[in-house]
Amino acid sequence: MLKYLLLFNLLFLGAVSLASADTAPAKEMVCRACHGTGGAAPMLPSYPKLNGQNKAYLVQVLKAYRSGERKGGMSAIMVAQSSGLSDAEIEALASYYSNYDASQP
Repeated sequence: MLKYLLLFNLLFLGAVSLASADTAPAKEMVCRACHGTGGAAPMLPSYPKLNGQNKAYLVQVLKAYRSGERKGGMSAIMVAQSSGLSDAEIEALASYYSNYDASQP
């Protein structure tokens, strides 16, 4: 009986994880490395939280990093991370983070 219960939990949790992953843009995994899941838990206090940020602001900042216009702070890392993003990917990331509910698992 315990074996079946464990199997059910593994399958259920796997399905929940897959459902959550489907809502995040493909490039979100790169952002997650420093900014945490959903942009809600940065790995260092100096890194900004992305969740709940204004979408237009996120689009503007990512495009400024991508073009090299934005300087200072962690710009060297962000220029490298954003250089491969298309306008559509930037829009998708900005939508995701601006709408992300930090109370989500």
